[in-house]
Amino acid sequence: MIEPSVTSSADTMMSLARQMYPICRSITGNGLRQSLRMISERIPLELSEIPTGTQVFDWTVPEEWNLNYATLTDPNGKVIADTRVHNLHVLNYSEPKHARMSLEELRPHLFSLPDHPDWIPYRTSYYARNWGFCLPYRVVETLHPGEYEVRIDTRLSSGALTYGECCLKGQMDDEVLFSAHVCHPSLANDNLSGIVLAVALAQWLMSQKRRYTYRFIFAPGTIGSLCWLANNRQTISRITHGLVLSCLGDSGSITYKRSRQGSAEIDRIVEHVLRERGQSHQIRDFSPYGYDERQYCSPGFNLPVGVLMRTPNGEYPEYHTSADNLDLLKRQSLEHSLSVLKTIVHVIETNRRYVNLYPYGEPQLGRRGLYSSVGGSHQQPGYEMALLWVLNYSDGRHDLLDISQRSGLSMETLVSAAGRLEEASLLQPQ
Repeated sequence: MIEPSVTSSADTMMSLARQMYPICRSITGNGLRQSLRMISERIPLELSEIPTGTQVFDWTVPEEWNLNYATLTDPNGKVIADTRVHNLHVLNYSEPKHARMSLEELRPHLFSLPDHPDWIPYRTSYYARNWGFCLPYRVVETLHPGEYEVRIDTRLSSGALTYGECCLKGQMDDEVLFSAHVCHPSLANDNLSGIVLAVALAQWLMSQKRRYTYRFIFAPGTIGSLCWLANNRQTISRITHGLVLSCLGDSGSITYKRSRQGSAEIDRIVEHVLRERGQSHQIRDFSPYGYDERQYCSPGFNLPVGVLMRTPNGEYPEYHTSADNLDLLKRQSLEHSLSVLKTIVHVIETNRRYVNLYPYGEPQLGRRGLYSSVGGSHQQPGYEMALLWVLNYSDGRHDLLDISQRSGLSMETLVSAAGRLEEASLLQPQ
């Protein structure tokens, strides 16, 4: 049985985040491969390459994009944008460009944030050819007429999209899916927090005895998860629980977004864990906006996949800007998020349905050594009450989590009671 550990992995997670932060990742390319290789140094990872032009449901895998560098130089020869300083300076997936042009010609290709004049925005153009620079608004305000030099040294060519998966076999074929997107460059909370937590969770699970099989997907957003789904249409029926991990390192409280099903076992488990921990949290219904849960929960698949996060995407000001940097990641938040995930896994592993083998009346517990030999007491210990609750509701339709919610007894007490009843040949796991 898996037991959640309280050992801190915050130092390890922060170290990996610092190493991955400078890499220019996108939905394809060498930055993505480099990131996946770093993950593969920590957990076993199988890489898949999906060639450019592959039809994936209603999408097509785009050309592979690689950045060498991009600079923008003003009329005085001052470099005002340089991806070697910060890789958000270029519009992600910019086509190659080397030209001199006026400020009027340049302006449609500049992106900034007037509300946050010191931050560089993160902008992309994956599926439409374009080029551009992202600048702090305070810099854009100072631009004056004259000739600007644009140098964008990128390559768009036939190549492949890469994703990675780590499969940790358990006693059963039924799978628990954890998914993290790996396509965002230099975005610490939105991108790296989910990655480093998935790696830390996988490392912990590797040392545990597992009833379920656990699969970790590291894929670029949208197109990556679609590629994985297309390649695994025959086996995705094994997925019984799933979580998308993102935005888990900031100082906000935990937020859980339910699966499209709304009352899947994973929904009930996460809500139970968050309620039992007694800390501030939010529960939200599914909506078709966010991360790769949109693909896993699309109506044709409708997988039981929710989203675990802290402050949701788009709801903290630093989101998709240069301010989503390593300072935004809090050690205690990463540690707490990992602790919550371990507890969720613990409940997944221990929650199950049983069938009472003596359903007609109560079986005699005393002669089996399961019940006090002295009757008449008005206060039954929680353990003895747990025996009665488990027996009464073990009809193949109620799991231990359901019994916990009905009885008010802890999962730990019910798991212990069910184990004793099974040993006494009164229960049979379904």
